Amino acid sequence: MRKIKVDYWEVKNNEGTEMKENIISVLSVLLSNKKPEELPKGIENFRIFNRIATSFDKAEKTNELILEEQDYLFLKQIVEKDIPAMWALNPNIKKAIDEFLNVIEE
Repeated sequence: MRKIKVDYWEVKNNEGTEMKENIISVLSVLLSNKKPEELPKGIENFRIFNRIATSFDKAEKTNELILEEQDYLFLKQIVEKDIPAMWALNPNIKKAIDEFLNVIEE
């Protein structure tokens, strides 16, 4: 199991409105930007996605993202493969990703 503290930071969207982002929003964007043909299929992956979605929902309320090891490794692989290099220009995203990648298994 991995526990990641959910820190929030302010960003401005294209309309200039202030929004809050966190590691959950970063991971959600990475998942939603994958091409459908690149997403895994099958009942086991269906269950992984369900557990991840449930963990994301709980984390929004508790400010702690708790992932089972299999779910963490699945997300870690996506981060390592698909994160846009340009996101490193945002120090908040870089910090959140570094914390995500370096979290210790409990």
